Amino acid sequence: MKQHRLAAAVALVSLVLAGCDSQTSTVELKTPAQKASYGIGLNMGKSLSREGMDDLDPKAVALGIEDAMAKKDPQIKDEELAEAFSFLQKRSEERMKALNDKAAEAGKKFLEENGKKEGVVTTKSGLQYEVVKKTDGAQPKATDVVTVHYEGKLTDGTVFDSSVERGSPIDLPVSGVIPGWVEGLQLMHVGEKYKLYIPSELAYGEQSPSPTIPANSVLVFDLELIAIKDPAAAPAQ
Repeated sequence: MKQHRLAAAVALVSLVLAGCDSQTSTVELKTPAQKASYGIGLNMGKSLSREGMDDLDPKAVALGIEDAMAKKDPQIKDEELAEAFSFLQKRSEERMKALNDKAAEAGKKFLEENGKKEGVVTTKSGLQYEVVKKTDGAQPKATDVVTVHYEGKLTDGTVFDSSVERGSPIDLPVSGVIPGWVEGLQLMHVGEKYKLYIPSELAYGEQSPSPTIPANSVLVFDLELIAIKDPAAAPAQ
């Protein structure tokens, strides 16, 4: 399946790269189709770059698409193509693993140093938190729905999600979020503000939900527990 996805990606980008020669600078980007074609090229180029395939040969890609459109016999046997795709896929996986391992090690070091800071508490699970604002409100249970405001960041300060920026708190089930939140929310009292430092294994691990959150990332959340929803009230959005 991975090999098919790789082949599909290369096939699609070839439509864009087919003109990567001396004529490229004269290509017009005026019509919707031309602009969409350029957009496909940008997206696929970024995707292939993330996959570690920066060394694809645009001229070879162009030759392949030209032969296919001209209905010529392939210049490379199917066995050779399969071997080449397998090589690229294996190399991509090796590079991705190296990046994931590096991110995991960086996250481990961050948490080791962060745990030494005054006011930072580390739980048995590895979750770290700071109480930014303390109150004596009620504490939610795993079965509750709560209203929260939050801002999620990477350890370098990059914001990847924020209800604060959107200007609207959200309702969510305590048991329906990442493990670090499930634990953190049940430590909080209504009205309190915490800063959570969530190890990757209590967040998304290697299964990143979006390109803005690299695999094995430690996540930092500024979290405010606004309210515990009344079970008899209307269902949360």
